[in-house]
Amino acid sequence: MPPCCITGWTGFSMAVDARSQENGGTRVADSRSDPERVAVIGSNSFSGSHFVDACLREGASVVGISRSPQPADVFLPYRWQERGGAFEFRQLDLNHDLDRIDAVLQAFSPESVVNFAAQSMVAQSWDHPEHWYQTNVVANVRLHDRLRRLEGLKKYVHISTPEVYGSCSGTVTDEQPFHPSTPYATSRAACDMHLMNFHSNYGFPVVFTRAANVFGPGQQLYRIVPRTVLYALTGRKLQLHGGGRSMRSFIHIRDVAEGTLRVMRSASPPHAYHLATDRYVAIRELVQAICDLLEVRFDDFVEIAEDRPGKDQAYFLDCARTKEELGWSPVVSLEDGLAETIDWVKENLDELKKQPQDYVHKP
Repeated sequence: MPPCCITGWTGFSMAVDARSQENGGTRVADSRSDPERVAVIGSNSFSGSHFVDACLREGASVVGISRSPQPADVFLPYRWQERGGAFEFRQLDLNHDLDRIDAVLQAFSPESVVNFAAQSMVAQSWDHPEHWYQTNVVANVRLHDRLRRLEGLKKYVHISTPEVYGSCSGTVTDEQPFHPSTPYATSRAACDMHLMNFHSNYGFPVVFTRAANVFGPGQQLYRIVPRTVLYALTGRKLQLHGGGRSMRSFIHIRDVAEGTLRVMRSASPPHAYHLATDRYVAIRELVQAICDLLEVRFDDFVEIAEDRPGKDQAYFLDCARTKEELGWSPVVSLEDGLAETIDWVKENLDELKKQPQDYVHKP
């Protein structure tokens, strides 16, 4: 295991305050003047784990918090090779462990908190909408009320979603009015609006990111790109909802992680920053491209299924603010990203076959 993944810290003074001892002995580093300190909530998520990796490559000290235990190494890019920073993980649930999360953050004293934690599935949000509102609104509001009192916090990055805009025509700027069309999207929009209230009333240093469809190695297997690759390699049929007519911009996870780093370091509260490419493809085209790369016949592989309720047909994100203010632009092409993801699945096929391939809802 690389040094960045060892529980405990090398070369830093250790601090355990009384509050953390009362809440299970949470032990995190307390460094007042050395590398930048970043707390990542939702560090086990696809985007969260790649952001942790990006921070460690920069030599940062990172505390990761997620409600689930760390998954298999195949889903944790910061374990794929040695990194220069220091990392410590805490399994804590935003809905149930707020006092312990607060204790970790008080002891660590991060300069930045980046929050990826959310109930994130769109279609499933219709089944138990109250779970989405509990996590994405209530639990987050309680967290933010603690964070606004966190001494030394310079930046809070809230990982939002373009779903808040609903189905739009034309190019969507970061000032587009919200028009959510699913419980998931409504819950995220409500939280974004609450944070704007906190900025207006308390000067809370919030900035937002809204990324297009993210993909790359290490992604959960129920997402469209790894799912298509895995099914094609194992001879399973792929259901294509609505015939795959929805148009999307697919952006590689390293481009998103780099953009999020720049937002964390340089963005101006309370703005939102879009992360997307200028290339848009239908889901059907995406699946066809993967079939071509794997030499699988599309018509034999795909089954057309009914579309999901409330599914947005398209949103084309204007990234002008991100490019002009932060000097960011995506560099990984769709073709290169698909090839890299296919290689990841092939190289880890035996392990991935053992992993859950469908979304499992956790309230």
